[in-house]
Amino acid sequence: MASRDGAVLRSAIVRRVSVVGNSGSGKSTLARELAAILEVPYVELDGLNHQPGWEPLPKDEFRRVVAAKAAGDGWVIDGNYSTVQPLVWARADTVAWLDLPKSTVMRQIVWRSLRRVAGRQELWNGNRERWQNFFSWDPEQSVISWAWHKHAEYRARYSAAAADPVNAHLRFVRLASRREVARFLGEVRGEARGQAARASG
Repeated sequence: MASRDGAVLRSAIVRRVSVVGNSGSGKSTLARELAAILEVPYVELDGLNHQPGWEPLPKDEFRRVVAAKAAGDGWVIDGNYSTVQPLVWARADTVAWLDLPKSTVMRQIVWRSLRRVAGRQELWNGNRERWQNFFSWDPEQSVISWAWHKHAEYRARYSAAAADPVNAHLRFVRLASRREVARFLGEVRGEARGQAARASG
């Protein structure tokens, strides 16, 4: 696990984190843990965008709401939406990019979808995943198909973003395994404790 320049995250100041990656890669789990460690708000873009009946929030309203969230001093924002990513990244200090192997992502998303559908788990604003996830190969109708088809696209997108001078103010942390995720969380936890100790000393 390394930042763009190959250095480990240790001693970095982490307060505003954008968590990105393929569906099923573990973004929400990582983002919630980071928010708890940093003691900052957790913001799930899916929860803001998906209105009842899976209707998307109008784009202008979505941007307004996300901009207000991103204006805060500290946060962890979970999601890939290109329509608001410039707003998030303009304020972020770190991008945590989950880039697990495709086989791992697919295994995780199939089991996640099965649990959600079988348990009738409510996600956002009354929405629930549908059995159609398992029977449609249309990425717009099935999150499982979406994850399969988008894996290479996300890898290319975030590889390019990490190398783009426009994003030089951001620390990109590519997490390619569960071990790297655990190590990253441990380092952020250690730095948070160090900052707390320095503040109280």
